[in-house]
Amino acid sequence: MASAEEPIPLSALQHAVYCLRQAALIHLERLWAENRFTAEGDVLHAVADKGGQRKARGLRRVMALPLACHRLNLTGTADLVEFIPGPDGETAFPIEYKRGKPKLHRADEVQLCAQALCLEEMTGHPVPEGALFYAQTRRRLAVPFDADLRALTETTATELASVLTSRRTPPPTPHRGRCRACSLLDLCRPDVVSRPVRQWRDRMLASALE
Repeated sequence: MASAEEPIPLSALQHAVYCLRQAALIHLERLWAENRFTAEGDVLHAVADKGGQRKARGLRRVMALPLACHRLNLTGTADLVEFIPGPDGETAFPIEYKRGKPKLHRADEVQLCAQALCLEEMTGHPVPEGALFYAQTRRRLAVPFDADLRALTETTATELASVLTSRRTPPPTPHRGRCRACSLLDLCRPDVVSRPVRQWRDRMLASALE
C-alpha cells in the first residue's frame, strides 16, 4: 500500500480525473491489469522513454525528462519537452504522447498541465502552453494552460493526496461508460461495489431464512 508521504506520480492525476477510484486502486492498493488500450500506450511511449536530447530548427528537445513539483508533491517524467529560445531565455513546451484520439474529458490535459507546473517550479519561468500528440490522428493538439485548467489540476492533486492520506478507496465513477475501457474493470467490480449495503444484507438474510 502506498505511503501518504510518497510523491504523487503525474500519471496518477490523469487516472484521478478519469476515475478517482481507478487512481486509488492503482496508486493506493497497487493493483494493475493490462488490456489492449494499456498495451497500445506502452508501445507509444517506448521511444520517448529512451531519453536523450537534440537540437532541431533552433529548438532544444529533451525526451524522458524527469520532473518534480515540491509544492504539490508531484513527480514524474515528461515524454518530450521542447525548449524554445527567446530574449529572456528558454520557454518550456511539454508534449505528452497519447494513444487514440482527443477525449471528451480533461484527464490528458490535466496530466500535461501538471508537467507545466513542475517545469515552472524547476525553471522559474512561465510555461503558457503545451501539446498532446495522439497516435490515431498523428497530430499535436495545442493545450493552453489557462486559469481553469490550472485550477482543475491543482484541485485534482489535492483531492488525490487526500485519498492517499485517508487510505480509503472511493466509490466508482458515476460516468459508467468509462468502466468499459478500464483495464481494472474485473478488479474494481463497480456494479457490485455500488450496491447499497442494506439491500445486500436484506437479500442475504432472506436467502438464509429460506
